Amino acid sequence: MKNRLRILLTIGLIILIQQFGNAQANQNQQFLQKVGVMDSLYSQILKESRKIYIQLPSGYNPEKNLKYPVVFLLDGEMFLPTLVDVHSYYSGGFMPEMVLVGISNEKNRIRDLTTSTIKTKYGMPFNDENGEAESFSKFIEKELIPFIENKYPVTNFRTLIGHSYGGLFTIYSLLKHQHLFANYLAIDPSLDWDGQKLLNEAEGLLTTQKYENKSLFMSLSGQLNMQDSKVTIDNVMQYTTELTMFARSNIAFSNVVRQNAKNGLSFEWKFYPRDLHGTIPFPSIMDGLISLFKWYQWENTDKFNSPDTPKEELLSIIKYREKKLKDHFGYSEPPYPEEILNMSGYMNMDMEPFEKAKMYFELAIEYYPESANSFDSMADYYERKGDFTNAIK
Repeated sequence: MKNRLRILLTIGLIILIQQFGNAQANQNQQFLQKVGVMDSLYSQILKESRKIYIQLPSGYNPEKNLKYPVVFLLDGEMFLPTLVDVHSYYSGGFMPEMVLVGISNEKNRIRDLTTSTIKTKYGMPFNDENGEAESFSKFIEKELIPFIENKYPVTNFRTLIGHSYGGLFTIYSLLKHQHLFANYLAIDPSLDWDGQKLLNEAEGLLTTQKYENKSLFMSLSGQLNMQDSKVTIDNVMQYTTELTMFARSNIAFSNVVRQNAKNGLSFEWKFYPRDLHGTIPFPSIMDGLISLFKWYQWENTDKFNSPDTPKEELLSIIKYREKKLKDHFGYSEPPYPEEILNMSGYMNMDMEPFEKAKMYFELAIEYYPESANSFDSMADYYERKGDFTNAIK
């Protein structure tokens, strides 16, 4: 690490470079992008084999023995590329690096994602197998989650994402199996299913259950009534037709959530007037993950950028973030990536506020005690100070 160029980059620029690097494709590959490695497991509960797609963080290194929060994405065969793109651009400063699990629902989708059994729909016979969300929930809890935890580097901090029927299942999971996930992202959920049955159950459940450390982001597309342009977000609740039931169910559920804010659920609802049911997943995944992880976003970067910030204030900010992450994740997590602490140390050492440089190197060793690089950087600090005894140590 000798003859290092003087580093005059700010923390913000470091983040930008890190994100840009994550987004670049390997030029030696034949294709620009390959997303998701397919895996599978046999479900004794569902009596069938289920395909899943796994995307590990771009910085994953098995030698570092790190574990990551995990996202479970319904209809993964369709939406995993979108999730990978969002995560690639925003992980680091806006959300943690995570393992992404795309659950395939290309077969038996209606059966697995709908929450009650119906025989008719819109006055017509409905013969598709349906209403087995509870069995699918048991598959996720008893088989899929243990499978992922045993095979991949994940923690027990989980996020569930679903669109349409998948959004219905996401809301169902929040109401009936809230212990499985910390975050819920319901994209244009089909809460009109079975005459709004789940919506009608929601008020009692949201009133009596506690949702501390749980978060829900929910979206609604601009298709309020495909046959009547006079229907707007301002007047849709005045209608009673089946063609507006989808939107009205969504809005009604959001109102019930807000009325029960004392249950501790962190909630954000967003309307996308320019998006259709088929296009809303992209902006919802981006906005939803940023919303669900708003507590994770880096704070006080101006303090780190300013050479006038005292070391004690910087340390206070770092320790506050460490506590904040532990409170949300439920386990200890380094407040910043090793590379950021290491780079900040060298930046300060080159600009010669040596006490700040030492602080960053000490923190890197504290948070990453198995990293040879952290100790090597500390040695560089002592060598620069002429303390060869501690440098060798």
